[in-house]
Amino acid sequence: MPDASSPRLLLADDQADVLEALRLLLKPEGYAIETVKSPAAALKAIEARDYDLALVDLNYSRDTTSGQEGLDLVQQLQTLDATLPVVVMTAWASVELAVEAMRRGARDFVTKPWDNPRLLAVIRNQLALGSAMRAYRRLEQENQLLRAPGKAGPNLIAQSAAMRPVLDIIARVGPSDANVLITGENGTGKGVIAQALHAVSARADRPLISVNMGGLPEGVFESELFGHVRGAFTDAKTDRAGRFELADGGALFLDEIGNIPLSQQAKILRTLETGEFERLGSSKTHRANVRLISATNADLAAEVAAGRFRQDLLFRLNTILIHLPPLRERREDIDLLAQHFLQQHVARYRKPVTGFDAGASEALRAYAWPGNVRELDHAVERGVLMAPGKVIRAPDLGLNAGAAAPRLEDMSLEEVEAFLIKKTLARCSGNARAAAEALGLSRSAFYRRLEKYGL
Repeated sequence: MPDASSPRLLLADDQADVLEALRLLLKPEGYAIETVKSPAAALKAIEARDYDLALVDLNYSRDTTSGQEGLDLVQQLQTLDATLPVVVMTAWASVELAVEAMRRGARDFVTKPWDNPRLLAVIRNQLALGSAMRAYRRLEQENQLLRAPGKAGPNLIAQSAAMRPVLDIIARVGPSDANVLITGENGTGKGVIAQALHAVSARADRPLISVNMGGLPEGVFESELFGHVRGAFTDAKTDRAGRFELADGGALFLDEIGNIPLSQQAKILRTLETGEFERLGSSKTHRANVRLISATNADLAAEVAAGRFRQDLLFRLNTILIHLPPLRERREDIDLLAQHFLQQHVARYRKPVTGFDAGASEALRAYAWPGNVRELDHAVERGVLMAPGKVIRAPDLGLNAGAAAPRLEDMSLEEVEAFLIKKTLARCSGNARAAAEALGLSRSAFYRRLEKYGL
């Protein structure tokens, strides 16, 4: 029988027989059940007391097919209690409806007639995630770093409206073990988001292992990820653990995952599905318990359509999708980020620089930032090094916003290459694959140049 410590579930549906069937299914599980027959009654119940989970229908008397009443209810429930797990159900299921429900804050989606074991599993999982999220919120209130405005993890500075959905997903999903795919242009800070997700997870005391797939030649791919044994190839003089093994119990961050060769994608998929892998040159099966966080600036759906990326692998990667906006869409954060980078580089170079003059601040806000946050970091570093006094001036930043392009004959070969890559990236709106193709470079060669020139 339910007691005071039993999870409390709110069930919302306008059909009495559905509510009774759910009550008969869930009561033996030890849950405390309360039922309502309308969105208005559900909102009134949430305002009156705390619940551990809400299971709500999407269709009510006003409209029995569109799901609009239920979608509105999901959004209102999240406004009242952002930590409340909401599971939606409907007999009129569609992919578009499910996606919209998740966008508005639902955690999972169940179709009618439901499968009893799956519904019970969904409720158990969401109750566990909800508990972890509430624990995170308590920790957030107690931790001064996370309480600071604009921060939701290590060095994560974000006060702009464009970043609020990102911060919300980190708070919701970070404590779970769900795989996360982070998308966004080069330099937007996808690695920082991965660190923030890991920092608030139950695995935070275990390692976060990072791999740049863009700079990984196909010939060493298997050895880097899965390890090798002595003699597996010419230079394999000792056994070596791969990144999956090193990340066991923690998280693995695969940056630029769109660069995984098609020939290797099945091996990644198998490890994600089973946790099993073999070191190169060995038939012994190893296991690793790893949470996967991946990132890309490529359109993976287009890659799937072109036959360059496996659809089943994409489904495994993007349990949760976080899209990181470019810096030009979050200009409210530019001053905060610039001050943050200023403090870092002043400490690093021991320079007596205290800030930016009005011209430098205006230049930072006016610049297009094709290289996003990473380019801003490098610009501030350059300003710290070049400033002759205690303040950084606009020329010290080297942005050349609105200035004529430099003459190629006055530049070194490396300067020409860096300039051409930067201009091509800007022309391709930060899309690294398109820029690489435009320059006639392979993706791995292009990423090596990006890293070389700090782009």
